[in-house]
Amino acid sequence: MRIVIAGGHGQIALRLERLLAARGDEVAGIIRKREQAEDLQQLGAEPIVLDLESASVEEVAQRLEGADAAVFAAGAGPGSEVGRKETVDKAAAVLFADAAVRAGVRRFVIVSSMGADPEHEGDEVFDVYLRAKGEADAHVRGLDALDWTVLRPGQLIDDAGTGLVRLEAHTGRGPVPRDDVAAVLAELVDTPATAGLTLELISGNAPVSVAVKSVAGN
Repeated sequence: MRIVIAGGHGQIALRLERLLAARGDEVAGIIRKREQAEDLQQLGAEPIVLDLESASVEEVAQRLEGADAAVFAAGAGPGSEVGRKETVDKAAAVLFADAAVRAGVRRFVIVSSMGADPEHEGDEVFDVYLRAKGEADAHVRGLDALDWTVLRPGQLIDDAGTGLVRLEAHTGRGPVPRDDVAAVLAELVDTPATAGLTLELISGNAPVSVAVKSVAGN
């Protein structure tokens, strides 16, 4: 498979690129800064330098031509101001999804956040973030041309992955290593029977492959 990942230098994306390249997939990561390119190349991924905050749908669609799947793993990140929650967490996700439709890429996986909700109330930065993610999810879920899966991890931690997770429509809150999020994404990309599902993810007792198979087709 050829898989294009938005937010290619993010912490989850770098882990995902390593996994996909190691299993023989052709992987490309969209990055904002040219100096990040070498990090992707060392993992076996092709760097694509493109700023999703300023690119057009046509420009992104050109980069997606020929891909079998697209993964949105970009994020403004902790410490970013309200404005970038709108331009990255929402607008860039919408742009990437629309570009996938234009490029004819059906398989689409978006990394969201537990608690994402377009109706979420509040004026704090995290409230704006949850609304932005919820609005992006709603847009993706409204695109019939995409075989989409929305993944909503719990609290992201940097502990080594265990390969054991809980993946369900509703898990309740909990932590999950970024290693395990990447492993689940790699399985989801390759499991189109999870299309149409919005899934929460935390650490649990099921091996990643078993957890993905258990929700496939539901």
